[in-house]
Amino acid sequence: MTVDEALAELAALEDPKARTVNERHGDPHGVNLTKLRALAKTIGTDQDLARDLWASGDVAAQLLALLISKPKQYTADELDTMLRTTRSEKAHDWLLNYVVKKSPHETALRNRWFDDADPRVRAAGWALTTHAVTKADLDRDDLLDRIESEMKDAEPKLQWSMNETLATIGIEDEARRARAVQIGEDLQVLADYPVSKGCTSPFAPIWIAEMVRRREG
Repeated sequence: MTVDEALAELAALEDPKARTVNERHGDPHGVNLTKLRALAKTIGTDQDLARDLWASGDVAAQLLALLISKPKQYTADELDTMLRTTRSEKAHDWLLNYVVKKSPHETALRNRWFDDADPRVRAAGWALTTHAVTKADLDRDDLLDRIESEMKDAEPKLQWSMNETLATIGIEDEARRARAVQIGEDLQVLADYPVSKGCTSPFAPIWIAEMVRRREG
């Protein structure tokens, strides 16, 4: 499939109702994600097409690009540029989860992004830290210090990523669990976040307690 053919397929899937929902969540495009995934499955992996779709700047095309990418074929600099030019919350998250975390550059990019001046880029560094904190030799006490001093006033996306790291440390590290819970209680970040019935609150003390309860039965 050529890039023009793929863009035509996406244009045919444009749905005003889907656009309304997507834009409400920070994703300016009008394609239903189930249909987008079905199109990606039809195409299969195609790295050249993925690069061309990303370069188009169209948000739906960039999401499709991430679904058909070969993560190991991107350079670290390519991924850095892609992150810094995302125009969509979903593209930001999919880039990290579907590509960066499966690339050989994950650790290098985590280190590059962790203290970046751009809070959205820094949020990506923290998201990768959450992914790494259970398997890498990271200084968890230093991470908790940073969270304690910075999370309260962080930009929303960065705050969310830092909160995920806080909860993950609390869930995975029994020795630091009490401190993680106390930081959450003191900062009250996401304490009032609306949660649907049956879902777990992202408020770290509740999240930690629920996940530990499930593990211990």
